[in-house]
Amino acid sequence: MTPRPAPDALRSLLLEGARVEGFELAGIARIDPDDPGLTRHRRFLGAWVARGMHGEMAWLARPESLERRGDPSSSLEGVRAALVVGHLYGQDDPDGVPDDPARGVIARYARGRDYHRIVQRKLEGVRRRVVEGAGREVPMRAYVDTGPVLERELARRAGLGWFGRNTMLIDPRRGSWFFLGVLLVGAEVEADAPFEADRCGSCRACLDACPTGALLGRDEHGAPVMDARLCISYLTIEHRGPIPRELRPAIGNRIYGCDICQEVCPFNVGFGEGARDPGYAARGPGERPAGVEALPGEADSEATHPGTDGPPLAELLEMALSEAGWEAFSRGSAIRRAGRGGFARNVCVAIGNWLATVDEPAWGATEDAAVALLVRALADPEPLVRGHAVWALGRVGSPEARKALVGVGTRDDDPFVLNELGAVASG
Repeated sequence: MTPRPAPDALRSLLLEGARVEGFELAGIARIDPDDPGLTRHRRFLGAWVARGMHGEMAWLARPESLERRGDPSSSLEGVRAALVVGHLYGQDDPDGVPDDPARGVIARYARGRDYHRIVQRKLEGVRRRVVEGAGREVPMRAYVDTGPVLERELARRAGLGWFGRNTMLIDPRRGSWFFLGVLLVGAEVEADAPFEADRCGSCRACLDACPTGALLGRDEHGAPVMDARLCISYLTIEHRGPIPRELRPAIGNRIYGCDICQEVCPFNVGFGEGARDPGYAARGPGERPAGVEALPGEADSEATHPGTDGPPLAELLEMALSEAGWEAFSRGSAIRRAGRGGFARNVCVAIGNWLATVDEPAWGATEDAAVALLVRALADPEPLVRGHAVWALGRVGSPEARKALVGVGTRDDDPFVLNELGAVASG
């Protein structure tokens, strides 16, 4: 049998494989089963969960999940190291976005194809190249934001960067516009030195810019703390119920995720680099994500959806009120995680925020069309959508909006919808 490659040789194979597969960042973290560092990190996560800051993300709170995150050997027996890679996805906003409240803002990472598929495929490519170069099997297992692995802590240990106050991992040369992937390795590998410095200094740009106050600074151990229950990304993606009424105005026109805390970071403003993989590029009207093939009888058509590059809110809601439109828009995209109802909820909130800023005498056909779509949303099969449409129409307050709300209480018996209607009446 071919002997297992030496630690330095295995390191070369892993890093060369990462380079060939297109990862712009790569480093090796040593994993010691007796290292207390990962255990400390797991305990921090446990304390964070105990305070309820994870919101509805129940998978983070499961005891077995918390235990496994502090013990990588539970994911790969005999693990000794991890290749941690970064794949750039940054891209510019289109002209006028996010300042135009009539257009929806989708987080940069979700404008193209689902990153899980892209990064996972590339990690599998690294694995194959290592096996080919080693001439024998090497125990390895890939994770892309889907398993009980502390990706950012492993990335710090691999020398890729530090934890910013916005909780993101920041590379001093590339900023934070990158996805992380991890390839656990069941063999000794020559590792990189951990990144120990905190380059944030006294900067608190991200804390000051967060519209909902989700970023809470660093704890007594220096770890950044976020209350996910206040985070726009959490509220528009992971949260399945009504968005708290007091937070809706702060969401503005961000309909899926939020990049504000990264946009204001000096390491992104001054030093970040854009994506090189076309799979992450924003989609135009009717376009499928790169690499996603058409279904039988399906063709690109602007009529199916308005794209992801600052699309008009009215067109987004029209799409989201249609199962066929939602299917065409979300297939092969990370956006699908929000679900049709959750996404339509987000767009209703954004339209309410937009129209509340426009004096009615200045309205045109676009504003009238948006109100008409909110009225259509009052008949959506999901109470989540109907209730947020009620809120948006109440925020608009035009004669047409007020007229549309008359009689809703006799046609709809859902408690959430009725509660929203009562709040509009009393407000």
